[in-house]
Amino acid sequence: MVGLRQAAGMSQAKLAEELGKPASYVAKYELGERRLDAVELCVILRLTRADPRQFFVKLYDASPDKL
Repeated sequence: MVGLRQAAGMSQAKLAEELGKPASYVAKYELGERRLDAVELCVILRLTRADPRQFFVKLYDASPDKL
């Protein structure tokens, strides 16, 4: 997720502002201290202008075989 934000040329503070959240919100999910739900993820993909198909293909390819 850090890469998406950086590719969009956004700081944590700027993305947090766009989300209407404190900067700690972005920091926590980027550090893996917090998970995003599907709606939050879609909003972040939209704000960073990321290709959702490409994002999910990479996520799928990197996922483990077991939980």
